[in-house]
Amino acid sequence: MELKIIKTEKQYQAYLDWIDKKFDSHVKASSPDGEKVQVALLLVKQYEDTRYPVPLPNPIDAIKLKMKDMGLKNKDWVGKAGSKGYISALLNKRKPLTLELVKLFHRELNIPAEVLLS
Repeated sequence: MELKIIKTEKQYQAYLDWIDKKFDSHVKASSPDGEKVQVALLLVKQYEDTRYPVPLPNPIDAIKLKMKDMGLKNKDWVGKAGSKGYISALLNKRKPLTLELVKLFHRELNIPAEVLLS
């Protein structure tokens, strides 16, 4: 397969079929075919990112989800992010997310800054 920028849905499907066949044949990543598969995957990703963009999640929803995953409660932020009432208002979307809180949640929860700033 000659690799080039994917411009149509037909090309996109052809790339996916070709990649599936290569995966089914257990191609090694370090082989010449493996290198082509890696480039094809990048081209597929670029096409998908352009054609089917995924919107960023709501920052507060991302914080709540990460807190749930990590087993954190609102009270764990008291003192770090503000009072119990302020944290409750923040997580219930009644108070705005400040730049200082963005930095804190980015550092403590490893949420990408672009999500927190969206």
